[in-house]
Amino acid sequence: MGKYFYIFQEGSKVNQIICAILVNMPVFAYGAGIGWMSPMSLLLQSKNSPRGIPLTDFEMSWIAAVPYLTCVPANYLMALIGDKLGRKLTLFIISGLSFTCWAIKLSSMEVWAFILARAIFGITMAGAYVTCPLYTKEISSNSVRGMLGTLVILFHTTGNLFLYIIGDILSYRTILWICLAMPTFHLILFMMMPESPSYLVKKNDMEGAGRALAWLRCRKEEDPKVMSEIAEIKKEQTKDEESNKFVIKAILQDKILIRAFIIAMVTALAREVCGAIPVLNFAGEIFTMASEGSGIVLSPNQQAMALGAVQVAGATLASGTMEKAGRKPLYVSTALISGLSMCALASWFVAKSYSLYTPSWLPLLTLCLCIFCDSLGLQTVSVIIASEIFSFKYRGSVLAMTMSAASTAAFLQVVFFKSLVNAIGVQVAFYFFGVICLCAAVFVIIYVPETKTRSLEEIYEDLKTKKEKRIEREKEMASSAEKCV
Repeated sequence: MGKYFYIFQEGSKVNQIICAILVNMPVFAYGAGIGWMSPMSLLLQSKNSPRGIPLTDFEMSWIAAVPYLTCVPANYLMALIGDKLGRKLTLFIISGLSFTCWAIKLSSMEVWAFILARAIFGITMAGAYVTCPLYTKEISSNSVRGMLGTLVILFHTTGNLFLYIIGDILSYRTILWICLAMPTFHLILFMMMPESPSYLVKKNDMEGAGRALAWLRCRKEEDPKVMSEIAEIKKEQTKDEESNKFVIKAILQDKILIRAFIIAMVTALAREVCGAIPVLNFAGEIFTMASEGSGIVLSPNQQAMALGAVQVAGATLASGTMEKAGRKPLYVSTALISGLSMCALASWFVAKSYSLYTPSWLPLLTLCLCIFCDSLGLQTVSVIIASEIFSFKYRGSVLAMTMSAASTAAFLQVVFFKSLVNAIGVQVAFYFFGVICLCAAVFVIIYVPETKTRSLEEIYEDLKTKKEKRIEREKEMASSAEKCV
């Protein structure tokens, strides 16, 4: 096997890995932005607030919640820009908006400035989970598609943990300057990366698509494998042109696409309603309950760092096991463990209310299991599957719709969880999350095909019913008989 530019072996995956890392840098910046709220909300509401006057709970709640509101319409905006202007330019826009967000925070400490900056941050949130997974999928070969797809969650959780750590040791303005540097470096470094080959094929730039794919695959442009992959992309998009130009209408007119959309939507909603979001919000009280008998005493930021480390551990393990275990087994196993851990936590609260024996370590264990499983399988697999079961025409729009539904679910949980707990009891809430996880596992076992290293045609073949397969075989046999005659 020859050398590629005298450095890498021909067919090496190194260029795909480099490109995927740079593609997901905005996700790291997004994770840092999410993590910024934990240490900075405590600081900005303290007597030592850098703005002089501490922020009120009402002001901080709006600063925390507003990104989830702007994220919903921004999901569709990012999908539209990605399809019309290309994935690469969309990433530049995302990093530009991220730069603007941190620049506003550096320029002013007024409440309106914080809310405006966080509203803009909501747009980068949409880009992180719509554009970045699409771009990653479209530059990846089948053999590493799953592994590189896990970078979205890994970079998100690592960005969170990074901000938790520096938030505990650095000054307010130093943290903002570091956060401002992230999109700046990305804007410079990403100039060297190619556009998505799928987008270039859509624009009928076959020469550009060949160059981009050849660089990504560490092969020459005339290599048969490169030419074959370009032909496959073209075939997929030609088939899309035959369907209705309106994406939603095209999906509703096709039974296979409807089934694929249901899979994407159910797995996306399940990851948001698995209990991870309320568990993170309820962590302080659970840690306090656990410390009563175990002697564990952690500050709020140390709690955040501990949970952040658990999330990073789960996402790191996902990157190593995704291609070996497969999407389906990983999702099912993590959904089952998460569901059982939520039910165990709910039972702990029930036992405690009846003054029965309750091991103090159980809440901490179930909390960590839920967070670990969320980043290992529930989040990671749902994002990867959504990008793998649709062609170029549908990917952006479907991810936008599923992310909008997921963002709405997350927003509602953040706003109403405490009120619901007070009204119906915390044990009912956690039993509900447990049942959702267990139902999601059953749904995936029955309805979701394995997508690891498989083409779109192979995946869609599995989505067909036995009756549809039989009718197709009968048509093929009839067609063959007519040709023979």
